[in-house]
Amino acid sequence: MTTTRQMASRLDQPRELRRTLLPRPYYDPESFGRLSERIARFLGTARFLVYMTVFVAVWIGWNLLAPSWLRFDPYPFIFLTLMLSLQASYAAPLILLAQNRQDDRDRVQYEQDRSRNERSIADTEYLTREIAGLRVAMSEVATRDFLRSELQQMIRELDAKKPVP
Repeated sequence: MTTTRQMASRLDQPRELRRTLLPRPYYDPESFGRLSERIARFLGTARFLVYMTVFVAVWIGWNLLAPSWLRFDPYPFIFLTLMLSLQASYAAPLILLAQNRQDDRDRVQYEQDRSRNERSIADTEYLTREIAGLRVAMSEVATRDFLRSELQQMIRELDAKKPVP
């Protein structure tokens, strides 16, 4: 028997909704998912790597070579590290969301392929039974060659029984 505490600790069960003082913000999961896929697709390109490399190089170059009163992030580049960490902390969940959506699409495609294969197997088995039935029926049907050979044999038998005048 499961208690309420055990149910709350299960990860495969949704949590109960709580009443809050502020309304929860609404977002369209489909639109958000499409946006995350576009971002994840861009993060996986050479263009993004080039942009990011140029950005970091300009940042470091500016903060090393600019006059001291124009530098905004001195040598240890703490602010740059913070920005890159923030970018990574947003990129990872977006990539995971995009992968989950792709897994869902793959799962649907797999189910469709499986049902299509099952129908193809059923059709093939039906056609195999039909062909087997036709073969059985064909063995019982007299063919043209069989009738010719029977008639020729009957003609020979009649010729053999016919008295010679």
